[in-house]
Amino acid sequence: MDDRENTGPSLTRRTFMATPAAFAATEAFAVPGAGKGTKGSEIMAMGATDLAAALRRRDLSSREVMAAHIAQTDRLNPRFNAIVSRVAPEQLLKAAAACDEDAAAGRFHGPLHGFPHAVKDTAPTKGIRTTQGSPILRDNIPTADSLVVSRMRGAGAIFVGKSNVPEFALGSHSFNTVFGVTRNAWDPAVSAGGSTGGGAVALALRMVPLADGSDFGGSLRNPPGWNNVFGLRPSFGRVPSVPSSDVFGQTFATSGALGRHVRDVALLLSVQAGSDPRAPFSLPDDPTRFAGSLDRDFKGGRIGWLGDLQGALATEQGVMETCTKALSAFRNIGMAVEEAKLSLTAEEMWRTARTLRFWSVGADLIGFYDDPAKRALLKPEAIYEIEGYLKLTGRQVAEASEGRTRIYQAFRQLFERYDFVVLPSAQVFPFDASLRWPREIAGKPMDSYHRWMEVTMPATMAGLPALAVPAGFGGARKLPIGLQILGPNHADLAVLQVGHAYEQAWPWIAKALPDALKA
Repeated sequence: MDDRENTGPSLTRRTFMATPAAFAATEAFAVPGAGKGTKGSEIMAMGATDLAAALRRRDLSSREVMAAHIAQTDRLNPRFNAIVSRVAPEQLLKAAAACDEDAAAGRFHGPLHGFPHAVKDTAPTKGIRTTQGSPILRDNIPTADSLVVSRMRGAGAIFVGKSNVPEFALGSHSFNTVFGVTRNAWDPAVSAGGSTGGGAVALALRMVPLADGSDFGGSLRNPPGWNNVFGLRPSFGRVPSVPSSDVFGQTFATSGALGRHVRDVALLLSVQAGSDPRAPFSLPDDPTRFAGSLDRDFKGGRIGWLGDLQGALATEQGVMETCTKALSAFRNIGMAVEEAKLSLTAEEMWRTARTLRFWSVGADLIGFYDDPAKRALLKPEAIYEIEGYLKLTGRQVAEASEGRTRIYQAFRQLFERYDFVVLPSAQVFPFDASLRWPREIAGKPMDSYHRWMEVTMPATMAGLPALAVPAGFGGARKLPIGLQILGPNHADLAVLQVGHAYEQAWPWIAKALPDALKA
């Protein structure tokens, strides 16, 4: 939700090489009907790290990989609407052929060499229409990439189009008046989540091997949880958002990665991460370490289960039951799981988050609001945020900033006892795609378009790394839900490592396929 990425050109171009330890065995299944012929099906079944290794060994050509993904997108995208502003197939195949020529000459651009990739439609992408789901930007074609996009391009990705989002990434349901609704990979009648809904669905349905996204209020957590894939909201500063007109004030939204395996998430993070002199809070750690082995022994570790914050958060029937069962995977890897409690109330944390969200989102969109013609094109949720911003006082912002500090300190206290803390990735299962947002949960009215995603806001306010992992299927329709694994500030690698161990303890995750892949 609301994970707008700052726009502008970038001069950064880096070349990466994933270490051999980053690559593991191919998924032990083939996707029926995927691509064209046996090889197309095999390509669709490969995880991103395996695909990168196969391309580097030249067991596969970039052209074969691109053709298989184009066929998959042609087959499924008309039904699910995950990828928008698609690039012409002949242009993509030409770019893939150029990658093959470079590979033959020993020139590899990086771990994404020849990868088909759909950039989230909030991220400016040179030469490809970037609308942010808004009719105001319907015809916007950037002349430069944002930093995270330039890094993916420099690592060898071939951009096939954009992944669909809600207007200005507001709300965790990916629909807009420019492209329409993105539908859940497991049931096209329900929401894909948002705002990285298009990316999560394209990934789950094997239209792309990886997906990028961004997160303010759960956009790298809710969509993965609802589509049975993985997503990481990194620590703030891990993936810089530059250029920006407010490098000191905007410390909420951050870009990140989604994958069908945790090691795939880590591979993309190794490309996205790294410091930039234009971002004063960017972290200096070597990003290539994320492409190494994630194996780690967690015996004797401790998990703090925050659940529904001691009943303070309304949850749909079945969510807590499904998530609680998933905690057994941590026990399977030798970790103790205990009920945990934050020292702050949920209501206090929500007031802080709501105020700071008004401040951040409203300041970002006020220019559109000030123009009567553009204001008429804004959706009600955008108007809500801007008008909330206009009503704020300096004192309210200062008090909320102090409240954010208290949230961080409350989590810091928890991490003195626990290695990680865990919550559900959403308070409801995927809802009907025709709805704008849930108006109530378990009989409790939701007083805003984002109140139903309250469970994701504490990690954002505390600036913590949060990995979304599949928890299982539940509710009346047996739909996916996920967990958030939160770690201490800057402990992104540790969060990926425990997520990897969790994944190994639950092999059903890789074997579970949406019905659309079985046809």
